[in-house]
Amino acid sequence: MKRSLIRVMLAICLVAFALPGYASGPNWGPGPCHHYPDLAEDAPVGEIEPVAFFNGPMPTGVTVSRHGRMFVNFPQWGDTVEYTVAEVRHGKTFAYPNQSLNNCKNKEQKDCFVAVQSVVVDPKDRLWVLDTGSIGFGPTTYGGPKLVGIDLKTNKAFKWFLFPTDVALATTYLNDIRFDLTRGTEGMAFITDSGTGAIIVVDLADGKSWRRLANDQSTKALAGYLPMVEGKTLMLRPAPGVIIPLVVNSDGIAISNDGKKLYYSALTGRRLYSVSVDALANPATLDAAVAATVIDYGDKGCASDGLESDADGWVYLTDIEHNSIHRMKPDPDQVKSQASIETIAHDPRMLWPDTLSLAYDGYLYFTANQIQRQPVHTGGPDLRDKPYVVYRIKVNAKPVALK
Repeated sequence: MKRSLIRVMLAICLVAFALPGYASGPNWGPGPCHHYPDLAEDAPVGEIEPVAFFNGPMPTGVTVSRHGRMFVNFPQWGDTVEYTVAEVRHGKTFAYPNQSLNNCKNKEQKDCFVAVQSVVVDPKDRLWVLDTGSIGFGPTTYGGPKLVGIDLKTNKAFKWFLFPTDVALATTYLNDIRFDLTRGTEGMAFITDSGTGAIIVVDLADGKSWRRLANDQSTKALAGYLPMVEGKTLMLRPAPGVIIPLVVNSDGIAISNDGKKLYYSALTGRRLYSVSVDALANPATLDAAVAATVIDYGDKGCASDGLESDADGWVYLTDIEHNSIHRMKPDPDQVKSQASIETIAHDPRMLWPDTLSLAYDGYLYFTANQIQRQPVHTGGPDLRDKPYVVYRIKVNAKPVALK
């Protein structure tokens, strides 16, 4: 099983390495993270509070409902995963909404959760499950990639959308999702594809979906950029003697407080971008016209995994290289001013801050899951030190509520 996983990972990595726009050769190597030099001293910034611990598989996503219910997910990256979606209650995790939906044995993958990467509560306090359909970053087939809506009052699914193969490609990795429920008759969802680099749009009324910015450089990893995490260059080491640059495309995503812009960034990249939601949401808009609305906010400083936004117009971004979270108010006229970016949390315990989730209690929740210590990055040993943790920090802000 492990050898099969390594072969799949190696194949995916080699495909990613050959993507247009990725420069190979002597420009490999980390660039200077010049925006946050003071953070290297590890003087804590802000007060983070642990709220959940995990001694089993590694979580990626976290979300908190209006009434304080917490949900997490566990992707299929090599750990033993008994259930890929869970609710956290009294310090323990429970398969959500039940074990049956989390068990694909003797079932078609269209009827169960295969490998969930993200869970998000929408402005109407409903849980959405984003299933990659990908085991160990392997290729997907129809029925695996899906978006499922669950009513938190009944704990039952009310929407179950399967992505067609021309939207969720074999190399697609559905990463994160945001919502604008004011559009159309039931709202729209926006999803990052970090496998190929694109934004996927879903009409929540009928499940129709389409790809955007699939050929735009804004959704692609930065050529030659290799993040530095825990003082080491982040690479893929899937087999002895094999070292491959990590390439992760459009990953973090957030929506502006007025619903006009969608922010996004590649994980192995430094720049923050936005695109017009009006352009994304209209399936008749030509791709070139959508791309013409992209705004480049410049170098945000270092690699970010998760993004989030609040009702006051702040955009929050994780910093996996400095164990930190920053925030900024994107302004095309002030993108070169680093004064517009501020650090709200920095702590040596924040080992790979992953997903961000702003809740109605005024706290920003995030997972810290030590991704960089996985065997595929260390070249053999699993250096992750359990437990993994969900932390939170008080930001006294409210989520964007487009409903």
